[in-house]
Amino acid sequence: MDLQTMLVLATAIIFAGAVVGVLAGLFGVGGGAISVPVLFQTFRFMNIDEAVAMPLAVGTSLAIIIPTSLQSARGHYLRGALDMQVLRTWAIPILLGVIGGTFIASFADPWVFQLVFAAVATILAVKMLFGGKNWRISETLPGAMLLRVYGAIVGFLAALMGVGGGAISNLFLTLHGMPIHNAVATSAGVGVLISIPGTIGYMLAGMGKPDLPMDAVGYVSLLGFILLMPTSLLTARLGVRLAHALSRRTLELAFGLFLLAVALRFGYALVV
Repeated sequence: MDLQTMLVLATAIIFAGAVVGVLAGLFGVGGGAISVPVLFQTFRFMNIDEAVAMPLAVGTSLAIIIPTSLQSARGHYLRGALDMQVLRTWAIPILLGVIGGTFIASFADPWVFQLVFAAVATILAVKMLFGGKNWRISETLPGAMLLRVYGAIVGFLAALMGVGGGAISNLFLTLHGMPIHNAVATSAGVGVLISIPGTIGYMLAGMGKPDLPMDAVGYVSLLGFILLMPTSLLTARLGVRLAHALSRRTLELAFGLFLLAVALRFGYALVV
């Protein structure tokens, strides 16, 4: 790889880190929709086989989500918007879902990741852009049993896609009447619950696999983590401030447009 290519990749990674941080604070998501494709392209430029590059990008993305989610969740908690009761109820189900997702991700083809993400992101985008208050199952959160089922689904899909699960948990919470600001804040906490076991799972799943780069611990690239983490931490606070400065409808529209862009990006990858 020549010097110019290396500089382009480094610039892309640093920029992606800044975007990841803003998204983490603004929408309560981990930013995996940005970091996964950037990391994947970086690993492909490094001539890492595609079958290894995809889980390596996903695992590294989950590792990056740990500090950004902690930073984002802390900021929302200090503003009194984070629902700790939901997080306590979701802790074990999310862990079980993450274990299932990382197990499947260890042998799934790249198109599986892309198809799941495109489908989920499209549903979420339509809900945010056009659903409004009409997309409601109830005005209150469900009972503990159904809430635990939701938690397991969030953990499973998030681990499979290398995201913090914020977009998915946001859908479940808003469908049951939680205000968007509280849903975003609580979803930031979900990122913490998912990213830590998810990262450990990808490390274990990749242990001993051939063709991994020298800096990798299983399916987690230490170099990718180090390059993306600083800027994402710096910009997470900005995202939190923006989230609480926007009106409910403005935040919903912004979130919907972000998810639609993500869905189009992964949908394009499936057909080319």
